[in-house]
Amino acid sequence: MALPLLKYAPTSQNSRVTPFRVGSDEDPRAASMDKAMDREDQNFVIESAYRQVFFHAFKVDRDRTLESQLRDGQITVRDFIRSLCLSDTFTRSFYNLNSNYKVARHLVEKLLGRPTHGKSEEIAWSAVIMTKGIKGAVDAILDSQEYLDNFGYDTVPYHRNRVVGSRDVGETPFNITSPRYDAYYRGILGFPQIVYTGTAKAFPQRAVQRRGGFPEDYLPWVRTLPAMRSSGAAPSNVGGDYLSKVPYRSIGR
Repeated sequence: MALPLLKYAPTSQNSRVTPFRVGSDEDPRAASMDKAMDREDQNFVIESAYRQVFFHAFKVDRDRTLESQLRDGQITVRDFIRSLCLSDTFTRSFYNLNSNYKVARHLVEKLLGRPTHGKSEEIAWSAVIMTKGIKGAVDAILDSQEYLDNFGYDTVPYHRNRVVGSRDVGETPFNITSPRYDAYYRGILGFPQIVYTGTAKAFPQRAVQRRGGFPEDYLPWVRTLPAMRSSGAAPSNVGGDYLSKVPYRSIGR
């Protein structure tokens, strides 16, 4: 028997406040299929949907059939988002590698465009995942009144109202606050990996100057020694009396 969605108290979030400000570069750019006039606009909508759900879609993650159906108007953007959330890529690379709490937080952030209302909302949606599975949770979020009021059927979900009036810096994007893998799996996969993309720091000129003591500085002098100029095999000292040639100091002298 499936449990109903548990009650949780909405907290005061930035997404629930009506913005009173002049537009800026940080304002989200809505990608809507009903405003796509040509193929380039349609590609922008499709890329936005992939980026919203997968962070980044590789060539193997793309579904050409779904893209064709979306361009021809056979399915809506909401149907396209639902198919991406229920795809093998999402199940294999995210759902199977995280807890129900992390999946619930991720679905709310990506599909509703806002942070969760505390731990209580994560528990509520994780209970839906536990009883109805990932498909039931995705359908419940996409069929909710909040989703329909903000994105409808033809708009790709986005991070709503990232700009905070009382701060110089807006809210951190969800793909940074909620990475794809938890700390446990990041340790198994060897993340984070440090990739240096800057320029190598050059040593100052005084650091490359030789100040004596390098064996390479004495190589020309060694080559002038008589032993190095002689040809033929080196004389063998096998059988020599080494002890008689070693200088020593007797006690009492």
